[in-house]
Amino acid sequence: MIPLVSKFYCSSSEVVFIVRTRPHVINGGGFVVTDCNQKVVFSVDGCGILGKEEELVVRDEKRDALLLLRGKGGIFEALSFHKIWKAYKYDFQGSKKLVFSLRRPKSCLPVKNDVGIRITTKPKVSRKDWDFEVSGYFPDRRCSIIDSQGNAVAQIGTIKKTGEQLSKDIYYVSIKPGVDQAFIVGVVAILDNIYGESTSC
Repeated sequence: MIPLVSKFYCSSSEVVFIVRTRPHVINGGGFVVTDCNQKVVFSVDGCGILGKEEELVVRDEKRDALLLLRGKGGIFEALSFHKIWKAYKYDFQGSKKLVFSLRRPKSCLPVKNDVGIRITTKPKVSRKDWDFEVSGYFPDRRCSIIDSQGNAVAQIGTIKKTGEQLSKDIYYVSIKPGVDQAFIVGVVAILDNIYGESTSC
């Protein structure tokens, strides 16, 4: 897979990160992503910090902005059958560049599955009209990000201690070798916001 945000975030081996959500009342919400040594690798600021609905920022360990994530709203959303999010990175001149977009079908019925959540990257990495999709159900912390050939590139799961789940506020993200970790964290941030969790208002 080609790097979407930066080759710096593509590892030659599988990586497991721990995600800890931040309470709205203490740090304005969002979440922190750490490695196995509890070193902060990424953080995500949501509505509680930014003050805007459907706008998120993925930051690196130095708190520099890597990705700006925006949900499309207004009349476009009202007329669409999908909820669309777009992820942008900034180049060295400060201009925005589209990295990926995520589409989620709108439904009037409660659905206990992430069926139909599809991600298109720029540049495209497959011949289909989508490059990745979400399989499973994020609020249960049981889902995967699958490429267009059916291979899991990342998995989200709960951390268990002696067979019992610790908390939905702490979970892991396992990312396969060669996959852009910042891209995966961006997708997780959007899923978190879609389901009204730590990054939402």
